Amino acid sequence: MRIAHLGHAAVLIETADARILLDPGNLSTGWHGLTDLDAVLVTHGHPDHLDPEHLPALLAANPSARVLLEPSVLQQVQAGDLPPLGEGAAALAPEEQTAVGDVLVTAVGGQHAVIHRDIPRIGNVGFVLRSEGEPTFFHPGDSYETAPSGVDVVAMPSYGPWGALKETVDWVRAVGALEGFPIHDELLNDRGRGLISGRVDAMTGTRVLDLRGGASHDF
Repeated sequence: MRIAHLGHAAVLIETADARILLDPGNLSTGWHGLTDLDAVLVTHGHPDHLDPEHLPALLAANPSARVLLEPSVLQQVQAGDLPPLGEGAAALAPEEQTAVGDVLVTAVGGQHAVIHRDIPRIGNVGFVLRSEGEPTFFHPGDSYETAPSGVDVVAMPSYGPWGALKETVDWVRAVGALEGFPIHDELLNDRGRGLISGRVDAMTGTRVLDLRGGASHDF
């Protein structure tokens, strides 16, 4: 499994028979211009995970790509609150599964982390990607509430208005992945990125890799 971090929450997963993009949001541009995608997965409707301005162009360049969304995001599309995402757009609710090429995609969780008690919570699903003979990958979106078993590689949110280092460390410990890499990091400067990654690497059993700048790694 080849994984590339394309900025903030955007991650590209490649296996022998699938090419899957997760969370193409407006705090990153590394996913602009991608082609040959089999699926685009969106954990929730915040614009740093779903860029309403540039995502339609990406889908136009990938007409056969499936679009798998947290259910309330599909409702927003159907209501006209978000731009059309093509006939291939479908909801994937928590505990539902679907196959994309040789990858089994499972949605987990259900709610976004609490930002503040005065801000209503929205839906959020994490995605677990499994393929025979490949490591199991987990992208949580914006939530630390779910820690699926059997995860080998985790996309680790580094910072957000909803998170803190103490929660990050405890969640990474709960997931128990062998390796991980930071995402959700565009609100940090380089010193902040290094501080969070260093702490997680030192305080958990997960080896933290740096995939910034669109770097890819074969897991």
